[in-house]
Amino acid sequence: MDSQNAAPIRRRRRPRRILLTLLFAFLAAAAAGAALFLFDGHAVGTIAARMAMGSKPVNVLVIANNARGVRADDPLGLGTAAGQADVILVARFDPLSDRIYAITVPRDTLFAQPGWNNPIPKIKTLFFMGDQETPRRGPELLEKAVSALTGLPLDGYVAINFAGFEHAVNLVGGLTIDVKKRIYDPRHSGAVFAPGITRMNGAQVLAFVRVRQNEAGNDYRINDFQRMQAEVEIAGLLRDKLLDPRTVATLLPTFIAKIKPDVATDLPQRELLHIGIAMAGAPVYQISLGSMRDSMLLASTTLPGVNAQGWMEGDYYDVLDPARIRQALAGFGSTSSSTGLPAPPPPATLPLALYGSTHMALHLEHQGFKRTARLAASPGYGQIRVVYPAGNPAAGWAVARAIGRGDEYVLPGGVKRVTVYE
Repeated sequence: MDSQNAAPIRRRRRPRRILLTLLFAFLAAAAAGAALFLFDGHAVGTIAARMAMGSKPVNVLVIANNARGVRADDPLGLGTAAGQADVILVARFDPLSDRIYAITVPRDTLFAQPGWNNPIPKIKTLFFMGDQETPRRGPELLEKAVSALTGLPLDGYVAINFAGFEHAVNLVGGLTIDVKKRIYDPRHSGAVFAPGITRMNGAQVLAFVRVRQNEAGNDYRINDFQRMQAEVEIAGLLRDKLLDPRTVATLLPTFIAKIKPDVATDLPQRELLHIGIAMAGAPVYQISLGSMRDSMLLASTTLPGVNAQGWMEGDYYDVLDPARIRQALAGFGSTSSSTGLPAPPPPATLPLALYGSTHMALHLEHQGFKRTARLAASPGYGQIRVVYPAGNPAAGWAVARAIGRGDEYVLPGGVKRVTVYE
């Protein structure tokens, strides 16, 4: 392959995604518990629930199904938009610290799927593939993958779809959202909002949380990672609305009764109740397992084990670093992390050739690549290209991640060492 003259593949339009509320069903459980204990005193209910919950943290996988054309009460339905996992989030309830951790997983994470004929092996597609089976196994396949990625055991899942989200927001009477900067995204999410405090109904909140391609000319809501941050924000707003002491006695029981059919879960209702009551007032902290540094455009290539074919189609992927994930989650007991793919080599051991600026050479050396040879000035391709020796894609991924711009074109070529064309 002539790596220097190879044309970058065009970016595939990603399915529109929504930001589903954090711990949706659990808030419902908390509501039921709160209503039960209001008469006798909420503190008594909370203590009892924590005793029943115990001291061990609980990890629950929260899934947002992006299917269109399905009813709210069919949360695992595939509909007309492939029914992929648009939001993948591990909710960690820690009763001892009285905290909830939202561990967000980028939906476009490159993840090995050796048993499947999937040419674009992203972690989100496991939900779709499993839900084509009878009985549906989408949540089960996604649970296994996320557990391997995080190194954490998962105790169950909760899933909801687009229609269910709209229904939930409307049931609480809408949400008041602080729009930080102007949003103009009529082509994708349909969201058009002026900055400021804005009252939104279910359809409007759905549009707001789906934004990742804001065309207003600012830096607000322009990528998936900013949208994952908004997931946690919306979750907090919904929880505050549900547990508002002025309306809790009437709103929550109604919410529970009407939203229950819209949520799919394998957790017993009693356990949901205990978790919900015990963690009702706990603050939420987000831990993102990826960033824009991990996003890159990968060329089509042969890669044994990535799927049943051993060949993947080119597209934008988030290529996560398992070592960083282990470090981020070590405090939660994680001792392993795997995407099923080759591990990146240590930067200090990897020789590089650079056709680019002195600034780029210094940047790479600062990132730990001590064996960088600057051969010439940038050829001016307009997009940074990282060419790796055929058969060693992990080396190319590591270099692209170190450059960290989020749009590097990474491809195999006839080179003896990873070569960067700035």
